[in-house]
Amino acid sequence: MKKDLKSIYKSFAVLLGLIAILILPYFVFAQPLETLDKIRTESGFAPVTAENNFAHNAGKITAIIFSIMATIFICLMLYAGYNWMTAAGDSSKVDKAQETIRHAIIGLIVAAGAYAITEFVLKSVLG
Repeated sequence: MKKDLKSIYKSFAVLLGLIAILILPYFVFAQPLETLDKIRTESGFAPVTAENNFAHNAGKITAIIFSIMATIFICLMLYAGYNWMTAAGDSSKVDKAQETIRHAIIGLIVAAGAYAITEFVLKSVLG
């Protein structure tokens, strides 16, 4: 009984963690490009358009890459969940599904960490 309760708490904690990962991007308060152009023109600089802005284009490419990675992550999680649910008591299939989930999460963490480190280094070097 106590072990079942512990596993329920662990599952609940994992679920809350995954929900937090999905919700956190909505709390990013970045300035839109129009606001930055307004600040530049008020400061006396020429406005930068989206067509000739390298940072804007690089941001679009990065967003596309992260969208693809998120799609791959979700597909891996669905695949592992399906394998886990259809294991029918076969512990080797369950272990393989759990390993797939672990590897998907580790891959997502490594990719997000690499992005964060790169962003930090570029801001400290260029800023």
